[in-house]
Amino acid sequence: MCGFADYFVLCTGESERQLHAILDEIAHALKKSGVMPHHTEGSADSGWVLLDYGDVIIHVFAPEEREYYQLDRLWSNSSPVLRIQ
Repeated sequence: MCGFADYFVLCTGESERQLHAILDEIAHALKKSGVMPHHTEGSADSGWVLLDYGDVIIHVFAPEEREYYQLDRLWSNSSPVLRIQ
């Protein structure tokens, strides 16, 4: 679907505390495997954090920002690998 990444991960945290927990666990698990982000943008208190791991782009949203930006709709023609609700 795009030339700059193989996978997009979209997830939502219900509070700023949960956003921090999600971000911390992603960073910890990938760092443990020797994978470091190429770039990060945003912050938990802004409601949207982008983690660029090269072939994998991770978006961690607060509910309002996820609804506003509607990346789910933007990538609706792609094939989901896994959907957890």
